[in-house]
Amino acid sequence: MKPFLKWAGNKYKLVERIKTLLPPGERLVEPFVGSGALFLNTDYPRYLLSDTNADLIVLYQYLQAEGEAFINYCRPLFAPENNDRDRYYTLRDEFNRTNDSRRKSALFLYLNKHGYNGLCRYNRKGGFNVPFGRYKRPYFPEAEMHHFAQQARHAIFQQANFVATMATCQSGDVVYCDPPYVPLTSTANFTSYSANGFGWAEQQELARQATKLAQRGVPVIISNHDTEEVRQVYEAAEINTFEVRRFISCNGDKREKAAELLALFSS
Repeated sequence: MKPFLKWAGNKYKLVERIKTLLPPGERLVEPFVGSGALFLNTDYPRYLLSDTNADLIVLYQYLQAEGEAFINYCRPLFAPENNDRDRYYTLRDEFNRTNDSRRKSALFLYLNKHGYNGLCRYNRKGGFNVPFGRYKRPYFPEAEMHHFAQQARHAIFQQANFVATMATCQSGDVVYCDPPYVPLTSTANFTSYSANGFGWAEQQELARQATKLAQRGVPVIISNHDTEEVRQVYEAAEINTFEVRRFISCNGDKREKAAELLALFSS
């Protein structure tokens, strides 16, 4: 089942490839849950799913707690009159102002489906600032939300960074990490790269945490671009490479193959 949210870099098309490397376990831990594509298409007894994005996690918690009632609460936002530029910006402003967490979660879903390219982006003050997407008829993901709510019966959702999440892992856990990817090409000052506050220092720390867990018998799989720098930092892992088609330029009509990898850290 596809995730109900649009999400940059979501792994739905790679789920089967990732699953071939996933060991059996009692709990799947995802420190970068994003849209939850892997969670939604596996059958571990338990899940620990975290992300630093509070809006994402609170939305998941409401859907988990309320199921059908929350789906019905969200549906009116997808009325045709809300698929309008001015109305979008009114609702976006409401999202940025409201202290009503339930309403904010429903609006987060609305913005995800009506905003440009499904982006999730905030300004320096923490305001959601994705522009209107101009879609003919945004899709209300009712079936996908039902599936998520059902699968979420076995999950814990928490807002946390990857270090805090991985620190709680124990024997019987299997960890899958899908961090912000490094650039496809190196720059003159590669170590200055940072996306959403996740720079090269964080990439290195993630590899250190994965190595530590593997030494304790907890396997960790990390997705990333296949670059020389990534291979160096994942030197303790078994590397599996493949190619995917991605937009890699400003020209949205231009897709080229990009090399990716899955790094398996295990004892």
